[in-house]
Amino acid sequence: MQLFTDGACSGNPGPGGWAFLLRYTASGKVREKSGGNHDTTNNRMELTAVIKGLRSLKESSKVELWSDSTYVVHGLRDWLDAWIERGWRTAAKKPVKNMDLWEQLADLREVHEITCFWVKGHASHPENERCDELATRMVDKFR
Repeated sequence: MQLFTDGACSGNPGPGGWAFLLRYTASGKVREKSGGNHDTTNNRMELTAVIKGLRSLKESSKVELWSDSTYVVHGLRDWLDAWIERGWRTAAKKPVKNMDLWEQLADLREVHEITCFWVKGHASHPENERCDELATRMVDKFR
């Protein structure tokens, strides 16, 4: 299972959009979904795309997550466990931003085996470009 995600925002905060593309590796079937919010941030849209993609899975799965957000990739791969151990505090002892969304991802990580990959944004990666297109459309819709 491959999950490609992207988030976009016009202003930060401002109207935003999220999108995911899910590829079932066994069948090659692809599913896309997008949405948005009138007043949000880019990081919230990046996180929401991942949450929506993982929640769309009907059963526990091994998921390759591809994102152009270092915030998402480092958060899931490097920071999340330490934040939880410190009571949702950063290494600088400040509250974790977007904790409500990170808590959801912590729960989803218990259901799915997630391996994170970073992909450079706007670098002709087809699935990332498609997610960017869908997320940007949602920004326009929520203006």
